[in-house]
Amino acid sequence: MPVADPPESALARSQAARRRRVLDATLQLAAVGGFEAVQMRDVASAADVALGTVYRYFTSKERLLLEAMAEQQADLRAYLDVHPPIQSTPAERVVAVLGRANRSLREHPDVTAAMVRSFGTAETENADIVRRVTEIMTAIITSAIHAPEKRPATPRELRVARILMQVWLSSLNGWVCGVDGPERVDEDLAAASDLLLG
Repeated sequence: MPVADPPESALARSQAARRRRVLDATLQLAAVGGFEAVQMRDVASAADVALGTVYRYFTSKERLLLEAMAEQQADLRAYLDVHPPIQSTPAERVVAVLGRANRSLREHPDVTAAMVRSFGTAETENADIVRRVTEIMTAIITSAIHAPEKRPATPRELRVARILMQVWLSSLNGWVCGVDGPERVDEDLAAASDLLLG
């Protein structure tokens, strides 16, 4: 006769499933209406949870979108751990990796705009998730710099990654605000990578 899971294990799974539904609902709403479409009451309704449940996991819609951003980047990092870039130079590898990220972001422009807006206007209460997003992006860029070798990043690589991340975020902001076309993001990153790593 199978042994039942401990109550706390079943509770943890149930909470994780509710949290997942809330994040999925957030992305679905952002996909059809961008930042303005992500309202906590609508997220709760779409996720089929109580409004209080949404607030238990996420303090604001900005937090929701930043958590979704961190998850997407963590997925990219996990993919790259298994499929590292194969280009011959650090600059080419960084451009390939960030180009992959940009293609994914272009597929869902309203979601991208909502996440970039949340990142750019983050309050101090969201400093921890902004830091996590930054750390994941730094790891993605530094691993591309020295792929396929797996080793800790050097201080210079960390500095380069920070600069590239700033270029990336600034270019994304220019795109989602309508200042530049989406191709400008790739162009800026290629130019910056060549200048810093070429």
